[in-house]
Amino acid sequence: MSLRVFIDGQAGTTGLELASRLKSHARIDLLAIEENLRKDASRRRELFAEADVVVLCLPDEAARDAVELAPYARFLDASTAHRTGAGWVYGLPELEPGQRRAIRSADRVANPGCYPTGFVLSVRPLIDDGLLSPEVPLRVNAVSGFSGGGKSMIAKYAQSDSAAWRHRSYGLDLNHKHVPEMWRYANTNQAPLFTPAVGHYRSGMLVQVGLFATELQRNAAPVDVHRTLAERYAGEPFVHVHPYNPDDFSDDGFLSPTARNGTNHLDLMVFGNDDHVLIASRYDNLGKGAAGAAVQNLNLMLGLPETVGLCPGGANA
Repeated sequence: MSLRVFIDGQAGTTGLELASRLKSHARIDLLAIEENLRKDASRRRELFAEADVVVLCLPDEAARDAVELAPYARFLDASTAHRTGAGWVYGLPELEPGQRRAIRSADRVANPGCYPTGFVLSVRPLIDDGLLSPEVPLRVNAVSGFSGGGKSMIAKYAQSDSAAWRHRSYGLDLNHKHVPEMWRYANTNQAPLFTPAVGHYRSGMLVQVGLFATELQRNAAPVDVHRTLAERYAGEPFVHVHPYNPDDFSDDGFLSPTARNGTNHLDLMVFGNDDHVLIASRYDNLGKGAAGAAVQNLNLMLGLPETVGLCPGGANA
């Protein structure tokens, strides 16, 4: 029997990407709303009642209003509105033991943000293992494709080929909306210093966390960071920890942010020497950073195998 999903906000960037991925999903029927009724509360409420899960791809305030519109529905929220909210389960299955079980049984799941996904997966195992104290101030440098900024940013980048647009830093008020989520789910004791940027390519991202070797606990070495991450994610279908100091993941010394585009896979790489360690995560900001993660969470919420519809190339499992 097919399971029914309704995307509220399907016309947005994440909504369109998710709809595209779900069209080839073997077990999910996507409910559609008439174009002229997209904002009609009565029609949306009817579809909320028909759906097994409603995915919210809306601005934050509209997502909060949608939940109030139909409190009986099961929701997967792709906005920022509920990621640290009471009563919502964080939709990162790899977060910790038991997280998948929590997602499967939840009526309210918050899809993770793109930047926090790489940061949390890089840092949380080190803190849980006691290799890194939660007191250590963390620095996060990241770059994403311009699709992460939605339709307006996509349009601006499509019209500009200026060299000044190749790499543009932002969030310079140091108060990016993803910081509370990064702080909470990494289990750090203070907000990280987060410096994001946008590159002149559509999708793909790199999130990098740098540490001094002296910041590690128990006289640990950078190679121990790699060991901890490799043990934590052994057997995970979508998180791949590559060999320590990998030499086969760069193009003439450059690390491409786009190698995982079109998939739900995330690469974790650890580079180190006697003094420093760099943890780099690479994934598609529209895949594991948004729509791919939403499919993964939908599978769990609907009682399906986690990898259905998420094999390489988009083929069904």
